[in-house]
Amino acid sequence: MKENSLLDKKSLSIVTGSKSSLKELAKDCVCFANAQGGSIIIGIEDDSDMPPDGQVINDDLIEKINKSIPALTLNVGIMPLVKTADNGAQFIELQVFRTTQSVASTTDGRYYMRISDDCKPIPPEDLARLFSERNSFVWEEKVVKKILSSHCDAVKYLEFLKDIKESERISDFVKQMNPQEMMDYYFISKDGFLTNLGILWIGKRTDRATLHYPPSVQFIKYDEQENKVSKKLWDDHMLNPKELINSILKEIPDWNEFVEVSDGIFRKNVHNYEPEIIREIVANAFAHRNYTMRGDIFINLFHDRLEIHSPGLLPLGVTPENILTKSVQRNSLLAKLFYDLRLMEKEGSGYDKVYELLLGSGKQLPTVIEADDRVTVILKKQIVSKDVLKLMDKASQDLQLKQKEVIALGIVAQSQGISTLELSKILNISKPNGLQYWIGRLIDLDVVLTKGKTKGTFYYINPDFIRYTDFIEQTNLKRIEPHRLQELIYEDLKNYPESSISDINKRIGVEIKPRTLKDKIDDMVVGELVKKDGEKRWTIYSINIKG
Repeated sequence: MKENSLLDKKSLSIVTGSKSSLKELAKDCVCFANAQGGSIIIGIEDDSDMPPDGQVINDDLIEKINKSIPALTLNVGIMPLVKTADNGAQFIELQVFRTTQSVASTTDGRYYMRISDDCKPIPPEDLARLFSERNSFVWEEKVVKKILSSHCDAVKYLEFLKDIKESERISDFVKQMNPQEMMDYYFISKDGFLTNLGILWIGKRTDRATLHYPPSVQFIKYDEQENKVSKKLWDDHMLNPKELINSILKEIPDWNEFVEVSDGIFRKNVHNYEPEIIREIVANAFAHRNYTMRGDIFINLFHDRLEIHSPGLLPLGVTPENILTKSVQRNSLLAKLFYDLRLMEKEGSGYDKVYELLLGSGKQLPTVIEADDRVTVILKKQIVSKDVLKLMDKASQDLQLKQKEVIALGIVAQSQGISTLELSKILNISKPNGLQYWIGRLIDLDVVLTKGKTKGTFYYINPDFIRYTDFIEQTNLKRIEPHRLQELIYEDLKNYPESSISDINKRIGVEIKPRTLKDKIDDMVVGELVKKDGEKRWTIYSINIKG
């Protein structure tokens, strides 16, 4: 039971005894009400998943909460319930409902909002923006056009049901619903009519085109002088968001372009722009855009970078600096549908996945820019260096790293060492020991080394990680050219001196015939690139270091 944007835990003392703080609880209720709603678990400590053994909740506490919270807040809806845990002890689940048309506050005029797992005050400069965004927060579930559910696009309707049935992310409980129940569950329909979300997903083209405002996408390709060379539009409103994303991935051949990065025995194909990253960013542009304002999504491809422009600002509480770790969903119902149908990550903006894929392939972090009326994400084409790519590839194969660890390792590697303060700033970590979850195991594995203590700690890559770890990669080398084979042998012996032919063969590729390998090594011995010691089966080879 981990705290997140929809869940908070509080000690029972917040509503009992001399240390009770109903005003603090009221503030937390305001936070949830102004975000996506959520639950406050009262009676389970932060470091536990269960209430204390034998804990019993008196009915008086429920009545106390029902009277106090409405008296201390405005526009906040709650429902406190007594729950019984697996250990037989009781706790309170305080459900807080999201405000729709209004903004919640405390009775003394203070405004707060739940951002990820924190309750943040809303500064005066953002308050007007919060009021103006309330309509966009409920846009999905509104019924505006009174279109009967039965008047949807039949093909898209059947595809929607098929996608639900086939997704492993959806529970059997939902899959066993009848079609109308499924549509109501996902807010595709309401009281027999299509919601705005329903029109967007399974509506007919004519109905989708009259939404305020249906998504349109422009792809523009530029040459090295940044002149337009090609353009493709998706603006006829024939496709729903899922079909749009798939069309963008399928119809732009540039996503299939890659480069082979090779360095000695290492070789890897790296996409210029990983299709999975494109899917994630475009899906986020659809899921988090403001559908109450006009504007196309632009995908601009330059010779050295990719820019994706989305209309509107980031959700309130999310900034370019904290986008990796902060979770605010402007269109939570659309985001849930995207997640359940495997189109995007559920939590946050999805940028944790983008960070992981970029850093894992040796690329720079994305640049996120928030302007007056749009958000731009910039991806660089080039890898940072071969050494960084080799490191990340090696770590991925050998260590089974978690997402946070891949991100932390990539940042440390690209920075060629980084301080605690700098790393915490990039990862938006403010809590003491917060870095432990990101980098602690990397230190335990001796992949990352440290200097200094506490805030003065400096992290850097252990140079022995690549140098002294076996690197055996299977490749197709049956038709390798002689000069290429010589390069592989030389690089291998630099890392593994005093090796036999059979050991070299295993490391650089068993597809190479032993006779071919021996002939080339003999040529290198004759050319004084390699020296040999021993005879027959005990022969070993090393780089010939000339005096």
